[in-house]
Parts: sequence; C-alpha cells; structure tokens
Amino acid sequence: MPRIYLKLVGSAVLWGGTWVAGRILGRHMEPFSAAFLRFALASAFLVFLTARLEGGLPRLTRATLPWLLLLAATGIFAYNALFFAGLRTAPAGRAALIVASIPAVVALCSGLLFKERFTAAKAAGIVLSFCGVGLIVSGGSPATLPATGLSGGDLCIFGCVAAWAAYTLAGKKAMERTAPYGAVAWSCILGAAMLLPPALYFGLLRDMAAAGPVAWGCLGFFGILATGFGFSWYYEGVQAIGPTRAGVFINLVPLTAVFLGWLVLDEPPAPSLVLGGALVLAGVWLTNRRANNTEKR
Repeated sequence: MPRIYLKLVGSAVLWGGTWVAGRILGRHMEPFSAAFLRFALASAFLVFLTARLEGGLPRLTRATLPWLLLLAATGIFAYNALFFAGLRTAPAGRAALIVASIPAVVALCSGLLFKERFTAAKAAGIVLSFCGVGLIVSGGSPATLPATGLSGGDLCIFGCVAAWAAYTLAGKKAMERTAPYGAVAWSCILGAAMLLPPALYFGLLRDMAAAGPVAWGCLGFFGILATGFGFSWYYEGVQAIGPTRAGVFINLVPLTAVFLGWLVLDEPPAPSLVLGGALVLAGVWLTNRRANNTEKR
C-alpha cells in the first residue's frame, strides 16, 4: 500500500481514537477544561506545522477575521464543548456513528442554502443516513422515540453534528480567503481563546492540578496525535489524491471508534447499533456517489 494511503488510514484511526479518549478524559475533567487544553496544545503544534508548510500564519484581515471567528465558534468552541459533554454519558461507538451522518446533513444544508442540485442518489442517501441515526438513538425501535425522548448525551452529540455542519459550510468561504493550514491554525487559536473563560469558570485550574498521567496522556493524544498529525496526514492525502478519494477514508473513523470502544471501554455494539451504523455509512456513500463518479471521469 502506498505511503499516502497508510497516512490516510492512520489519520482515520487517530480520529476514531478520539471518541475513546474523550470518554476517558470526561471522567477526569469538566468539558470546557478538556476542550480548552486540547486546543491549547493543538494550537501550538499547528502554528509550528503551518510555519513549516505554508511559511507562517497568515495575517488577520477584515476580510478573513469574521470567517475565522465563525470557524472557531462552530468547529472548535461549540463542537468540542458538546463533544466532551456528550461523551460523559454517550458510548463512544454510538456517538461516533451519530456524527458519521454529518456528510448527509452538510449535503442537505448545501442544497437548501447554496442551491446545490439534489440527485435521486443524494436524496436517498440523506434519508438512509437519517434512518440509520434513528435506529441508533432508539436502540432499534424508532417508534418509541416520541415517548422516551433523547438522552442528554445524545442531544449534545446531535449538537456536534449541527456545529460541524456549520463549520464545514463556513469553511467553504473561509478557504477562499486563506490557506487551509492557516485557517485551521487560526480557528484553533481563536477557539481556544473562546474556550478559556468558561474553562476558568468551571474549574480549569482545579482540573489541571488534579489531572494525572491518564488525563494528560489523553490530552497529548488529542492535541498532538489526533489534531496535529491527523490533520497533516489527511491534508497530505487531499493534496495527493484529491478531496473526494481522501474523504472516503473518513468512513473508517466510526468503525474504529466502535471497535476501540468495545476493546478498551468494554462497550460491545448492539445489533441496532451495527445496523444503524451500516445505514448511516451506506447513506453517506450514496450522498457522495455522484462526486466520486465525476472525479473518476
């Protein structure tokens, strides 16, 4: 297997591991503390990486600052606060499979907001993904959802879906104004700055003082491995084989999360989780099928 494919697999495995690391870290820290420390570490690493690959951070301008602030508010602040809050109660594999529906949500929003054309395959993929999510959160009985409702953890993970969809859509505009690594680095820096006040309010200094090797190990994994190396390997893949073919490897993230959740956290996947996850991934494949075919031609 060529090295670039190994790097893409590696980035997907690292990102799948964040769901397990998030579950573990949630036992040791408040959500805002964990989110701030993750991106404080990630920001330092990405500043170094951006300097090496793009010659340094781009200057903030009136044209770029609003979009970078939007990226920071959605993809860093909101997503990660909800991510760590949700993983305090939601199993890692379940949460990862719900978040795997993001491409379908992005496709739906792109069609509604940017008037992108809906094909039959794309519409079917969106519906299939949503059906899969319904199976996952209902434990295989969607008809009972109106009576039982969603747990607090599930609601937070659905918030992650909304936040990352907004981040993705805003990113389309932001990348027109600044280079990819610079945009990611600035969004991490600005997002960490946004996370600092609530982190201090909810006990950041206390959490740091009480954190042991396990908590700091999880933070190092998040900041350096999953964010630093994960993003750099993924963008290398995008540059080498194109965004559509590289994006296929993202499907390995929830599969890795389910496997590691079972292996490390003793969270065996229920049949409804397996079936719902298969529907979500099949829906994502259908949603992106036309793009795949277009790139091949």
